[in-house]
Amino acid sequence: MQVKLLHDLVEEMAGENTGRIVEILFGKRDVNEFSIAKKMELTINQVRNILYKLSADGLVTFIRKKDKRKGWYIYYWTLKTEKCLVRLEKSLMDKIDGLKHLLDSRETRRFYSCKSCAIEVGEEKALEHGFSCEECAEVYDLSDNSGSIRDTKSKITRVEKDLTLIQGELVLLRAKIAKKRAKEDKKMDKEEADRKVLMKGIRAEARKKVAKAKALGKTVKKKVSVKKKIVAKKVVAKKKIVAKKVVAKKKVVTKKLSVVKKKLSLAQKLKKRISRRK
Repeated sequence: MQVKLLHDLVEEMAGENTGRIVEILFGKRDVNEFSIAKKMELTINQVRNILYKLSADGLVTFIRKKDKRKGWYIYYWTLKTEKCLVRLEKSLMDKIDGLKHLLDSRETRRFYSCKSCAIEVGEEKALEHGFSCEECAEVYDLSDNSGSIRDTKSKITRVEKDLTLIQGELVLLRAKIAKKRAKEDKKMDKEEADRKVLMKGIRAEARKKVAKAKALGKTVKKKVSVKKKIVAKKVVAKKKIVAKKVVAKKKVVTKKLSVVKKKLSLAQKLKKRISRRK
């Protein structure tokens, strides 16, 4: 029943002999447009025109993939069941409103007909022409509304049954979608929880590594500091030794200079004595 009603809806929207597309797409995903054209015995452009009309109202969606061998894009189509049912629900409600308006008109107004011309007019128009047919001038007969009222009530009942069916389908479909979304949300929540646990572990491991690196840095710094102190002490000790050697060497040199000065002084005195004897 659902497919039949959607079939009629598509024909209302896209034209005669287009409803078969519902039977091809219903309950399937990503159907190749060439496969659709083959099953409908239409050209690919004719099928695309139908699908584009339905797509404009959001009743179908598509994805496209590039054919690696031929190099062109192929479209794959999916029927949006929920949107189709919502559109169908609105269409049926509009039909019911129209039929109820017609029923109210039949129950509250009089209509006149010309059997020769097979036309029917309202009381206002009949009165305007003196209850005579404007085509053949025959006197109008008062129409019996009982049959029309009965047929209209029957149509309303049928359409209301279809509407109830579609609304029931919508309830079930939405419940199914809600269940699927809840399942997906639960899965996402679990993945998010797992991700948080993983990130917590990674952060803890990172903190351990940072702490280890800091501790190692402190140890290295301490060792460097101790080594610097040892080196500094060695340098100071070496400087003291060098300084002592320098002082000792200065004393030796000073002593030698003193001896040299004495020798020089004696040489000068000797020179003076020699010069006096001459």
